[in-house]
Amino acid sequence: MQLELILEQPGISISYDPDLQWQYVNWQGEHDSASSRQGCLLMLEAMQLRPVAKILNDNSNITYTSIHLTEWGLNWLQVMHSAGLRYLAWVYAPVFPERQATEAIVQYLSNPTVASFDDVATAYNWLRRQYVPPEGA
Repeated sequence: MQLELILEQPGISISYDPDLQWQYVNWQGEHDSASSRQGCLLMLEAMQLRPVAKILNDNSNITYTSIHLTEWGLNWLQVMHSAGLRYLAWVYAPVFPERQATEAIVQYLSNPTVASFDDVATAYNWLRRQYVPPEGA
């Protein structure tokens, strides 16, 4: 797997996987609401530079987070859907205090479809199985 770096800033890097035609977002270190929003806006910028239907959103390298899914985050997901995102595989941080509340919301999302995982391998396999019809179909 050869990834092409699209955008990077402290705490997050966004790459494109040309073989699988999706973005891989690698979050690292500590994140709070402000840094999470900044990272999400960077993901939107990456979508505008290199539109994809699938994103592997890897939070497994986050050492601490105080984030939770808010109305802002739900609106951001709608904007990402409008930009072409259809499937988001979200790998949770090892310590994620808001996990239960987030999962209660995520299960009802359909545009885009968001699935949560504990490990990258399972998320990767799920994302590979998601079908995206060709443009114009």
